[in-house]
Formats: sequence, C-alpha cells, structure tokens
Amino acid sequence: MKRIRITVAYDGTDYCGWQIQPNGITVEEVLNRELSRLLGEKIRIIGASRTDSGVHALGNAAVFDTETRIPPERISYALNQRLPEDIVIVRSEEVPADWHPRYQSCVKTYEYHIFNADVPDPTRRRNTYFVSYPLNLEDMRRAAGYLTGTHDFVSFCNIRTSVEDTVRTIYDLEISRQEVYGAGSGRDGREITIRIRGNGFLYNMVRIIVGTLLRVGRGFYTPEQVKDILEAENRQAAGVTAPPQGLVLVGIEYLPPVRLDAL
Repeated sequence: MKRIRITVAYDGTDYCGWQIQPNGITVEEVLNRELSRLLGEKIRIIGASRTDSGVHALGNAAVFDTETRIPPERISYALNQRLPEDIVIVRSEEVPADWHPRYQSCVKTYEYHIFNADVPDPTRRRNTYFVSYPLNLEDMRRAAGYLTGTHDFVSFCNIRTSVEDTVRTIYDLEISRQEVYGAGSGRDGREITIRIRGNGFLYNMVRIIVGTLLRVGRGFYTPEQVKDILEAENRQAAGVTAPPQGLVLVGIEYLPPVRLDAL
C-alpha cells in the first residue's frame, strides 16, 4: 500500500464544490469514480481544501491509498485521459503513508478576479465577478493593510462554520489592476486581482474579505472602518459574501517539518 498525492486544477462552474454531497456532482466524486475505474480498486481521496460551488482551483491537493503498480508520477497522465476537460491532474507523486493534506503546515494562496467595466464581457463570466461601478483601489489597498498579520477573523467567517479557533494569519494581501479590452463596447475594462496568502482560511473568509473591500472601493466604508470591523468580531459588521466565480485557489505550499535537533 502506498499513499499518492495529486495536485488538481479545475473549473468549478459546473460542480457543487469539492466535497461529495447529495444535491449534485462534485469534483471529489468525479475523482473517486475515475480513480477507482483506473486502478481497479475502491478509492476514496482526502482533499486539502473543500472549495465551494462555483469556485475554481489551479493547485488543490489530495491524497489516496492504493495497491497499484503504476508508477506514482504516471498516474496523473493515465487519469487525465479519463477526466472531463474541466478537471486536470497537474502532478502525482508518492508521499509518506501518514502524510495528510489538512494536517500539514502550509501557505495557501487565493486570487479573486473582478472584471470592472461599463458592460459585462461574456467570455469572462465563468471566472470573474462583473462590477460596473468605479472602484478606489488606493482606499482598498489601505483597508487591506489592516487585515494582514495574525487576527481573529470571526467577522469574516460564515456563521455556519463549526471551527472553534478563528485566528488566522494573512501574510500578504495585494490588489493589482490590468487594463483589458471590454466586451464589444469599444471601451477598455479592467481586471482587478485581489491576491491573498495565509496559513489557512475560514469558511467563506476570502469572499467576505473581498465583499468588504469592494464596499471600501465604492465608498460605503472608509479604510479605517475595516479595522473596526475586524475588532468587532461580528459577521454582521462586515460586507456581503462576494460571488464564487471570481475565486480561484492558486496553490498550496507545504512547509517542511521543523527538525527538533535544529532548535
């Protein structure tokens, strides 16, 4: 028996999220089904991040145990022949038998993409959130500064979460803009990217942060009010949850274990 880690990319538009559930097809369900058929044994994967319905990924991670004789690095090639076009295995590799994707020290990187223009672009509807009103990026960047560091992010967490510890660390929160051509209007649009790196994220945390920063950009909140929202420790104080289609899990960087003899 060996444990295989796969790095998974997918367009989440047509899936009810990562985790298996009774109301629709999920990424986990498809991977379990096709891995079981490929390897001729019952496979149940364990994922690192349970992305929501409509959320995308470039580098989610998962593991599974198998008796197969297929070389670990070749499993990705064989599996990609069976998967739908909106799911791709980026790589496959063997890891220690006790390696678990959710119990390792790591840095997760998410991006949220906003198409900011006068009219929507239908070619961007699956992976950006359309915003027609002007946004003050400088105010949004100032507000983002209050969120970096280690804080209790309960104000930016869906109330349905079951976790007890809501303290997380955000290492970087960057907001950039790229000029792009709009949708047949003869006008230029802008793609705004909010990139966030942290040691972990609460349920809907990134999308609530984005929804709050958008309210800053529109002038409903001042940048300084984001500090007050953080300190309020109350979900009702923050902005709305931004839609899922703009969010992508860019990658998960697993950190090497600390050697006790090096301390």
